Amino acid sequence: MKHTTLSLLLFVAAVTCFAQPRWPTEKANAWYKQYRWLVGSNFTPSYAINELEMWQADTFDPTAIDRELKLAQDIGMNMMRVFLHDLLWKQDPQGFKKRIDQFLAIADRHHIKILFVLFDSCWDPDPKSGKQHAPVPHVHNSGWVQSPGRNVLENLPASQQYLEGYVKGILTAFKDDKRILAWDLVNEADNSNHTAYGKVEPAHKAGLGVTLLKYTFKWAKAANPSQPLTAAPWQGDWSDTAKMKEMDKLCFYNSDIITFHNYDKAEDFAKRVKWTRVFNRPVICSEYMARPTGSTFQNILPICKANNVGACNWGLVDGKTQTKYPWDSWTKKYTAAPPLWFHEVFNTDGTPYKKEETEFIKSITSK
Repeated sequence: MKHTTLSLLLFVAAVTCFAQPRWPTEKANAWYKQYRWLVGSNFTPSYAINELEMWQADTFDPTAIDRELKLAQDIGMNMMRVFLHDLLWKQDPQGFKKRIDQFLAIADRHHIKILFVLFDSCWDPDPKSGKQHAPVPHVHNSGWVQSPGRNVLENLPASQQYLEGYVKGILTAFKDDKRILAWDLVNEADNSNHTAYGKVEPAHKAGLGVTLLKYTFKWAKAANPSQPLTAAPWQGDWSDTAKMKEMDKLCFYNSDIITFHNYDKAEDFAKRVKWTRVFNRPVICSEYMARPTGSTFQNILPICKANNVGACNWGLVDGKTQTKYPWDSWTKKYTAAPPLWFHEVFNTDGTPYKKEETEFIKSITSK
């Protein structure tokens, strides 16, 4: 990364504007050393089309969650990235906290740590509590919803009190819970969501997302959880601070631990690992694995293991999210599952999609 020590210090001071500073590198690295190599999935149980259906009282299914987390444990996975939603807090904060505690107890029985995501800028910008619609046949994430919805996001800073209450309420309740690995504040905050919902998104969506990320760092740091805070850059050139987008700078210079997303081939993945290494902090790739793009378990996990980088692929069990279909299912018609699945590790019945993959994951996590 090309910068002088003085210019870096000045830059960091400019983007780090919160009363509570991020963890010192020594604390972050000491935290990471307590864990064996972190490998897991982004987890939505197969019965749920989105995070609302996963968590709402009428559809929350501990039996299914237990069954599917055991599949992960059996192949050596020890972490899951799991999305929450502000409407769940608005709807029933006490019940939501109880279900989170129940979920954490199940995960803990399977020796799995949880990386919770508080907000998400991707997919449907108009979430609604209650019964969720059925999946659109053959479409990737046809019912996933953003958090917060655009009606809240467009009203920043007027909606600040509501969102702050959610963030601080969740973090205060679970700030010392050792079953929680870390907090991922906003998923892909500046994602314009153009391909799927571009026609109904605010014109300044990316800027609103970055504003939300700034607020959320502030609120989360004020809660002062014992677990680290993070947010993940997901595209662009990170080789030089001068080339980074505003969101990437916010993430890299305010996160306690470094996370990133990448769905490209091994060469690009290795390059991004190298870029993140200059921060001298623990690194976890919190999204990867899209088979047709060359981002496979066999290509990516050896790079992660060699560099002690955590790895969290998208998708565990095929279900109502339908992410075995590719992103282009929003613009290209599919009538059956693609010959090569995009995401997911297991069929809905718990059998492996590709046994050679699950055997590989089990082998590389056990050594």
